[in-house]
Amino acid sequence: MHNLDLHQRLLRCKTAYTTRHIDLSEAADLNTTTTPRAGDLVLAEVRKIGHHKALELRDGRRASLFVGDEIVVAYGHRYAPDQFEAEIRGDLEPCDLVAAGGLASNVLSRSEKTGVATRIAPIGLLTNRQGKVFNVADAALPPLRAAKSARVYAVIGSSMNAGKTTTAVSLIRGFIAAGYRVGSAKVTGTGAGGDVWRMMDAGARPALDFTSAGVVSTYKVDRDQLLRIFSTLTSHAMNSGIDVLVLEVADGLYQQETAALLQSREFQDLVDGVFFAARDALGAKAGVDWLTRQRLRVVALSGIITIAPLAIQEATEAVGLPVLGCNELMDPVTLEELTSTELARVVNQ
Repeated sequence: MHNLDLHQRLLRCKTAYTTRHIDLSEAADLNTTTTPRAGDLVLAEVRKIGHHKALELRDGRRASLFVGDEIVVAYGHRYAPDQFEAEIRGDLEPCDLVAAGGLASNVLSRSEKTGVATRIAPIGLLTNRQGKVFNVADAALPPLRAAKSARVYAVIGSSMNAGKTTTAVSLIRGFIAAGYRVGSAKVTGTGAGGDVWRMMDAGARPALDFTSAGVVSTYKVDRDQLLRIFSTLTSHAMNSGIDVLVLEVADGLYQQETAALLQSREFQDLVDGVFFAARDALGAKAGVDWLTRQRLRVVALSGIITIAPLAIQEATEAVGLPVLGCNELMDPVTLEELTSTELARVVNQ
């Protein structure tokens, strides 16, 4: 394909959030024979509209999808109990769009409440002038060693959609209201910008996620790579001069990468406290017990559980920790009471 034709084609197509760090002006050709790997960029055609009716673009806007649209997305695995379980099959045959942020994969199973996936047909992997396939890892933040210079709070949940991001955003607002410089990082999950944009809107600077560390999904990454992602994101955030770092860990405690990260010495040594998002008292009790066994200190409960007064009462009695809704998390006085001693140490360093 002539370079000019490809460039014009790419200007007309819809380009996904997962690809946002790659300079597509360097694209020179399409590879139709190479086996795709996680993170490889692919030009594809929309064949049938299903569950995902829009694609999140690089700037966060959700663009409606139509049959015949050409899109640029990245190959990747997905783990989402409320949506899809999906894996890369290893060929360029028609496959599925399994995340609004732009993930090409093959559905293995789906939640009953989730529709059939939008179907796409790969046209070819995007390559540079040397014939190398573009991969999101090409634009990863470089490794960085940074001394711990901020207090670190992790938001962890009992499951997907337990209220983790809302908890993290509320914490960011609360710490900023208390006068601290706050950064954030979503360290595991599936490539999509919704959570990062919300953290950025709340005032977090920087607001990072694992795509900045060179992966579009942390599902099926090995332990060493998982820890590299964690180290890269936290080190770059620490290096920006923040006082507080708010981390979000995706999915629930039993998700394999979540469990591996939380059980690592690296995570346990860095994190000063956990805010645990749960749906009910039983999940809150089981989650806090599990986290305590990993030597992680749970500061408070939050999440979906806070919408029901009786659920709050049950959790308070079962766990014996504060159960805080959004307004309480955003209140600087409440946060000072929970964390003032630790935060004062940071500011005075």
